[in-house]
Amino acid sequence: MNWKDNIFNLLGKLNPRFLAFAEKQMKNIPGVSEKIEAEYAEVMVELEKSTKPYKNQFAMFTEIPASGRSHADILRDMESMRVKEEAHWKDGFISGAVYHGDQEHIDFLNQVYAINSQSNPLHADVWPSATKFEAEIVAMTANMLGGADDVCGTVSSGGTESIMLAMKTYRDYARDKKSITKPEMIVPITAHAAFDKASQYFNIKTIHVPVDENFRADVNAVKNAITKNTIVIVGSAPSFPHGAIDPIEALAELALAHQIGFHVDACLGGFVLPWAEKLGYAVPRFDFRLRGVTSMSADTHKYGYAAKGTSVVLYRDQDLRHYQYYTTTEWPGGLYFSPTFAGSRPGALSAACWAALTSIGAEGYLAATKKILETADKIKKGIREIPELYILGEPLFVVAFDSDSLNVYKVLDYMSHKKWSLNGLHKPTCVHLCVTLRHTQAGVAERFLADLHEAVEHVKANPAEKGTMAPVYGMAATLPMRGMVSDLLKNYLDLIYKV
Repeated sequence: MNWKDNIFNLLGKLNPRFLAFAEKQMKNIPGVSEKIEAEYAEVMVELEKSTKPYKNQFAMFTEIPASGRSHADILRDMESMRVKEEAHWKDGFISGAVYHGDQEHIDFLNQVYAINSQSNPLHADVWPSATKFEAEIVAMTANMLGGADDVCGTVSSGGTESIMLAMKTYRDYARDKKSITKPEMIVPITAHAAFDKASQYFNIKTIHVPVDENFRADVNAVKNAITKNTIVIVGSAPSFPHGAIDPIEALAELALAHQIGFHVDACLGGFVLPWAEKLGYAVPRFDFRLRGVTSMSADTHKYGYAAKGTSVVLYRDQDLRHYQYYTTTEWPGGLYFSPTFAGSRPGALSAACWAALTSIGAEGYLAATKKILETADKIKKGIREIPELYILGEPLFVVAFDSDSLNVYKVLDYMSHKKWSLNGLHKPTCVHLCVTLRHTQAGVAERFLADLHEAVEHVKANPAEKGTMAPVYGMAATLPMRGMVSDLLKNYLDLIYKV
């Protein structure tokens, strides 16, 4: 163990409030801030290579050009970028991100989008087609997730908005119905970061609870965390990091007994688990068939195979959904109301979503899920045959793995050199692959396992090799002073907007 490890271990035992204070004071010491920024800059140089590959390859603009460019030139540049980027995901080298990717399906959705490109659901009187599409998207999704006639919802822009809308709804419902002014939500540590985002945006205190050895929410910890200010309990089906399905039924019963809202985040699994259950996989009940479930989120733009930019948030009844809506009657501009955060929205995305659901059909979703789960089984079997690696928990299609003998971030690094784009995770340290239809293509699973074998052997043979991104992942995973890591992420976001 080196001196840095000793320091990290020591810091990890200190009180978080003290660490925050110490971090702030340390930054104020002359020369320290400059040193930290220099370290950030070194990392940013490496990151810029991947985030700005088109630098000096295409025309760049920092102001609106005096004369407009020709359509042909613009389309030529965009087509060139598309070809470069498509080569990466088309062959199934990425985790998640592109969930369908078949060219015929893409072309069909593009046609649908073009037909509806001017549609805006804000103006329902002008585009009643948009309201037809969105109402039916919600109805179809609710039906798939065990919803009776009373279950309702809205279309949102993605999983994060669906989650945030639900949390805002519970906050306002609890304030109105229960006079709760200091709301709390109970959230497993593996739940999506969007819940913490909602906490920050809507001033809801997050009570994080631990997970068990299979990365499923600890029911007893949830029970002990309930207070008079608890407005909602959260469960994942499955969680993003490890693909674990929380004990939804037990959590739902707990919420029902205490008359507390219970939200199931099925953004990732909403369009997989119902079909997996029909295929005979051991999928516990997780949806509106459980009385305690009062809301759900499910992403149509993931395994629903819609174009990016749509999700569905569902509620047990209209009374709860009303707390999501925004209305105002006093604005000089007239009566104004909207169901979600946005005002104007791209109706073309809702049209494309509706087209995806109705063109694929139940048979199509069943067939797609069968291929995905069979491929995931093949990948899990292959990983378990590599002695240095082990799989975390008992996942269905999101497969996280780690190692007791190797730095798994260095394995991740090597896989990136083989063109694989996997997800590096921490707490605990691991890497995951979210299996999609892209991975069900002939030879992709076999290639992944062969490259993974090669990566493990390379890391074993080169233990001192630093790697490119491994130090960054390692710092984020071990450094207790989270402010520094947060600053690094903000610098990365700054980099994204740098011309």
